[in-house]
Amino acid sequence: MRSLFLKIFLSFWVAQALFLALAIVATNAMRPARDQAAEAMRTRALTEVVNAYLVDGQDSAGRYLENFQQSQHVRAYLFDQSGKEISGHFAPPWVEEMARKGVATHRSWIDSLLPDHMFRQTQVVDGQRYTLVVDHPPTRVFFGPHGIPGLGIAIFVLSSGLVCYLLAWSMTSPITRLRQATRRLAEGDLSARSGAPVNGRSDEIGQLMRDFDQMAERIESLVEAQSRLLKDVSHELRSPLARLSVALGLARHRATPDIENTLDRIELETDRLNQLIQRLLTISRLEAGTDGLRRSRLSLRGLVEQVAHDAEYETPGRIRVFSIDHDEYDVDADIDLLRSAIENVIRNAARYTADGTTVDIRLEREDRNGGDVIVRVLDSGPGVPPADLEKIFLPFFRLDDARNRQTGGAGLGLSIAERAIRLHGGLVRASNRAEGGLEVEIRIPAASGTPLPVHSS
Repeated sequence: MRSLFLKIFLSFWVAQALFLALAIVATNAMRPARDQAAEAMRTRALTEVVNAYLVDGQDSAGRYLENFQQSQHVRAYLFDQSGKEISGHFAPPWVEEMARKGVATHRSWIDSLLPDHMFRQTQVVDGQRYTLVVDHPPTRVFFGPHGIPGLGIAIFVLSSGLVCYLLAWSMTSPITRLRQATRRLAEGDLSARSGAPVNGRSDEIGQLMRDFDQMAERIESLVEAQSRLLKDVSHELRSPLARLSVALGLARHRATPDIENTLDRIELETDRLNQLIQRLLTISRLEAGTDGLRRSRLSLRGLVEQVAHDAEYETPGRIRVFSIDHDEYDVDADIDLLRSAIENVIRNAARYTADGTTVDIRLEREDRNGGDVIVRVLDSGPGVPPADLEKIFLPFFRLDDARNRQTGGAGLGLSIAERAIRLHGGLVRASNRAEGGLEVEIRIPAASGTPLPVHSS
């Protein structure tokens, strides 16, 4: 069983059932088989019912046994030496067997666990042997027919089951809440908590829940501090870069031709710093959540074709767009954010695809009736080591520092794309192609039936 709840619940329940069985067996083993007072009562009853039978016949013996049964709350039967019941009462098979053999084998399985309740008393009068069989039935409220404790077992099973259920629930419910909070934290919800009361249960599970909440709170504070630092540094760098650009413009008016190349290099690096700062601010905004999204209904086909056209202008003949039909692939998205995500993926593919090859962009729908709209970007580059396929979406991750310095990459483009698509309820994943190169798959939920404002390009 995989469920801890079932393991605990069934273990305690089976243990309770075994305790009941052992209690019955022990009680049966320790209880004396004969009670002297009861035996004297049966001997007197046998003498009196035989006298009544010999004096007034069967009717008199039957009336005596009826009175005896009512007063003693037992069932009694009188047999002659031929084994015939002579008081006029119907005797069940196990009673007749008790009269003949002194033991009843036609008993239920539960009778083997319970104390004996059938007794046999014999007396000889005028050469005739008479046998009285007395059945002491257990209390009817607790025991069923033939001494089977049906209601008693039912009460025990239900009550013990309820107790075991509550015990198992009290032990596993906090673990379930802890598991849910862990899953939310793993999905990026830094506000996830197990909800353990500060002054609540003090056992190991309660301590574990409080430790988890403290850990989650610490992680949230560290991530927020990192994001705030990133945002503050980016803002602080903008002012000196703006002044540097002004100074660079002034320097060009006074520059001589021999330092023009140096000024061009300064301008290039300044532009790269501005782009880096802009991307850092974009990541900070994406990490803040979906509150800033301005969604509208748009055609993903049109958006992809626009981005591909722009990339084609920079790398002629290297971008191709395919689709299996002429559907517009409508989605509800923030057009600027989605354009940036798709553009980052396409430009990254165009940057690393091999010379003389193309970047193929394929559009398709997972399900004609809805589901996700899928954009696949395939290049013919060197690919990515399998262990790094998920890491390429982390900020500042680089496979090769030297190669990224040559291409100007800072390791932020795919990170921005992943966060932007995730904010739209989609996902981005990468895989190596069998024929060589990298495939990046972008999945975005198709537009819902609720109409949104339509974006016009």
